[in-house]
Amino acid sequence: MTEMMKAAVYHALEDIRIEERPVPEIRADEILLKTLACGLCGGETMAWYKKSEPKVLGHEPIGEVVRVGADVTDYKVGDRLFINHHVGRVDSHLSRRGHFTRDPFYASMKLDPGGVCEYYRVTAQHLRMDAHKLPDSISTEAAVTIEPWSCVMSGLKVCNIQPGDTVAVVGAGFMGQGFVHLAPLFGAGKVVALDFSDWRLDKAREFGATHTINPKNEDPVEAMRRANNGRLADTVIVIAPSPQAWAQAEELVEVGGTLHLGAPLAPGTDWVRDGGRAYFDQITVTSRYSSDHTDTYSYIRLLEAGRIKAAEAISHRFAIDDSAEAFEMLRKAEKSLKIVVYPHGIPEEKKNA
Repeated sequence: MTEMMKAAVYHALEDIRIEERPVPEIRADEILLKTLACGLCGGETMAWYKKSEPKVLGHEPIGEVVRVGADVTDYKVGDRLFINHHVGRVDSHLSRRGHFTRDPFYASMKLDPGGVCEYYRVTAQHLRMDAHKLPDSISTEAAVTIEPWSCVMSGLKVCNIQPGDTVAVVGAGFMGQGFVHLAPLFGAGKVVALDFSDWRLDKAREFGATHTINPKNEDPVEAMRRANNGRLADTVIVIAPSPQAWAQAEELVEVGGTLHLGAPLAPGTDWVRDGGRAYFDQITVTSRYSSDHTDTYSYIRLLEAGRIKAAEAISHRFAIDDSAEAFEMLRKAEKSLKIVVYPHGIPEEKKNA
């Protein structure tokens, strides 16, 4: 193992570079992981979203322990781990009220230097709060979905779904597919996916959608009523980060239902609602930023139980030298779902998968 490594570094949306970086040094209570695989997240394509250039891409890595600090006793070289990129604490006002991810401490905790690199350092707080040894039954590619679809898990926990409810998901990219796929685990009956891409709608059917609607081809409100015995959806989850999508999503919510905001609008973007309807329709608006240690624990147990078709969400694989191409595919958001980068090379059995 050398003391230098490759890292895919974001300088701008169209400027992803492969750079040499020092392998991070660890303290006595920390560990160093070899990056086995790392997923790319759509949030990384939002130029305004938490960018500090230059920045190592990726926050969805799965790693193998290669160095262990002298004070670490729970992990050993060779262990395969998932460790959440941000972790919270228990001794703050927001954390004690269950809002771990909104405590500023959460955002301050990061993997060093990121995910799309050959090695990364894990702090003692990461090990205390949200570190998991992966059983052999969970493949590395399936494990790549733990961070993003734990965010889905976090959102579904506040969607107020009652057994048999109709759930609509506006936006059928990778995260939308997660909401489609996991909603039945929370009691959803009919699950309706909406997207402008027929390819994505076909994928939504594979992940459990009972109905699909393409707003380019039909009026979504009328289509929803046809699919749902004349009613709108009990819960509508909007993943598309645009005011138009949010407005469309609100039109699909039945009286007394829930509108869940699953992706942010850019800061300063107005979201205007009808004040009369906001009062009389008794629609609950919810949101959840990221995932905490309780969400990842729930998701990993469901994954281990075989309830989640995680590996089937992996659509493309790239070597680290091709990270710019991978990022461009992510930006175009066409016929792709989860894109995975392999910093030490794509495994032979996955090259033609």
